[in-house]
Amino acid sequence: MKEVGKQLSGLTLGSLVRVDWFDASIGKSLGGGLGSIDVPVQSWGIFLDVLGEKNKHIILAQNTFRYADGLYDIDYTAVPLAWTNSITTIIKNHVQPKEATSLLNSFLKGGKNTPRTNKKQQKVRNHDRKPC
Repeated sequence: MKEVGKQLSGLTLGSLVRVDWFDASIGKSLGGGLGSIDVPVQSWGIFLDVLGEKNKHIILAQNTFRYADGLYDIDYTAVPLAWTNSITTIIKNHVQPKEATSLLNSFLKGGKNTPRTNKKQQKVRNHDRKPC
């Protein structure tokens, strides 16, 4: 865990990183006994921050959708810090600081008032015909 702490301290907002971590596993005791419990995972993305009140998570933006008003919708992965094995910086400052800050702010905003989340689905009425 000390090594992960050192790796975290070297990260900068907007860097492209790979996080190696172990996911939770599921199994049945009668289905083969105690095989491998560790499930290794590699996640790649743009480093945004380490967040969480009770349990810290490394937040990686993986897909971003930029809107005209400067807001982003983000597909992200939140990797539990306690499950992290190592962090590798692939490209430092891969996203420019201003854009990386906008990504983080959009993430923290939580999707409030973004174009993808404030539209209600409505039934379509076509020439006042009754639905089939």
